[in-house]
Amino acid sequence: MEKPKYRHEFKYRINMSDFLCLTSKIGLIAPPDEHMKGDSYFIRSLYFDSFNDRALREKLDGINKREKFRIRFYDMDDSFIRLEKKSKDNGLCLKRSAKLSKKQTEMILCGKYDFLAETDEPLLKEFYIKLCSEQLRPKLIVDYRRKAYVYPFGNVRVTFDYEISSSGDVNSFFNARDGSLPVPEEIIMEIKYDEFLPGIIADITHLSARQSGSFSKYAAGRYI
Repeated sequence: MEKPKYRHEFKYRINMSDFLCLTSKIGLIAPPDEHMKGDSYFIRSLYFDSFNDRALREKLDGINKREKFRIRFYDMDDSFIRLEKKSKDNGLCLKRSAKLSKKQTEMILCGKYDFLAETDEPLLKEFYIKLCSEQLRPKLIVDYRRKAYVYPFGNVRVTFDYEISSSGDVNSFFNARDGSLPVPEEIIMEIKYDEFLPGIIADITHLSARQSGSFSKYAAGRYI
């Protein structure tokens, strides 16, 4: 079995002026992500947590080794849905994913998830175990728009997330709605790469007035 590959990940809170300057520069050397059909795309994520909010508490406490599960789809296209597990270990990140159908997702939302025990997909089996043993339950929907760029050398991905909002109405996961609460004035730039960050990307994305830091859309959404 191939060993999981962890990646570097850095996040920056930026303002609109930074956003406009950075996207104009990065777009000259890095092509847009395959999901970008226009100038951005929409992401909706459903986050799961334990009965005592373990994932939230570990994030707020700065625990070095932690994990979280979410179900995600893009541009409200329910033909492409993924369960994702994001793990963090001493600043390095690993993301694994598995396909779900809309019907399967709706069953999970209704608490009818025994079918996961019969699957051959390891991540879905692990999710089933956590649903049972840790009482994971859907806690929050987070919506946002993303501009994303990829640079092949170093397997670099630079993303800009904005118009971030959240809702505790988890049963509305597949519905368009106006009830989300905005995360005020947040634009998040994320830089992800494997072993090294090419100098040209480091130079373009360098902001002397900005320091990388920890930001969680899930945690921010829980505290609106």
